[in-house]
Amino acid sequence: MAPGEETKAERTRTRLLESAVAAFADRGFHGTSTREIAAAAGLSPAAMYVHFPTKEDLLYQLSVEGHRSTLGIIDAAIDASADAAGQLRSVMTAFAEYHARNPLSTRVVNYELSALTPEHRDAVGRLRREITTRLRAIVDAGVASGTFHTDDARTTTMALLSMGIDIARWYQPDGPLPPERIGTFYGDLALRVVDA
Repeated sequence: MAPGEETKAERTRTRLLESAVAAFADRGFHGTSTREIAAAAGLSPAAMYVHFPTKEDLLYQLSVEGHRSTLGIIDAAIDASADAAGQLRSVMTAFAEYHARNPLSTRVVNYELSALTPEHRDAVGRLRREITTRLRAIVDAGVASGTFHTDDARTTTMALLSMGIDIARWYQPDGPLPPERIGTFYGDLALRVVDA
């Protein structure tokens, strides 16, 4: 097999994850059956269980991958600037654009958390806290340097994250706003939120 080439099992796994995202986004976790996910992936229900023992395992895998991707995007955006204002603009631009480019998967990973088992919810919760910690550090640094003016860095951080996450709820890829424009708008809006 050539480097970078997916195995048949990896391709099947990818098809199942893509089918699950579409189904969960459309009907919710509890409104979707494993039979529907398997059929959309062109598999029998029994074949699905070879890759994912339960429907919840599919959701967990989607959630972990989605949150790890978000962390990677945030880390890359932080590295793009040296000062807090530049970092906040860069992070919020990337965060918003990511949610606009991936509205189905980001909707599922952010709005179906209650369907995870307690153990899986804790694991995803740790990733979510890492995301919050990264953004909070930027807000705190901006306040400490006098660049940002907010009396409540914690609530400001939560408001910024909520703004970006909510894009997945309303964004339509065939609508008038391209992801790049959404990203730029949210990057500028973030600086107004912290009174930069």
